[in-house]
Amino acid sequence: MASIPSEVYADAQLVLTSALAGDTDRVVGTFDSVVARLGMAGAYDLAWCLAATMVGADTPAGAWTLDFPGIDEAQYDARWVARFVSAYANADQSTAAALFGAAIEDGQLPECLLSLVTSAVATLRRRAA
Repeated sequence: MASIPSEVYADAQLVLTSALAGDTDRVVGTFDSVVARLGMAGAYDLAWCLAATMVGADTPAGAWTLDFPGIDEAQYDARWVARFVSAYANADQSTAAALFGAAIEDGQLPECLLSLVTSAVATLRRRAA
């Protein structure tokens, strides 16, 4: 993947800190700010950073099969998050980009990104426990 601008990492940290504090308005405002500054490519990079947070730095590279029981019956945003994180875990940038584009086309991207944030926060809390 092309290099992610360093400011996106700061944005990802702000999103996670805001979400952990329960400040949904600031989470949404940060995504809006990223889109205003960097366009949808910036929002994609931010989503990629959030997926990286969920997968973790200690995960070895390789082909991964992630198990998401009942995923086909889940709501759009939950299916999207599972598939986007799976694409990240497998370094499958073409699938991740296709998922991102499909969410835009389907008018579901805001919900998908908020679900991704919620999932990342749940992962961080679980690790801390």
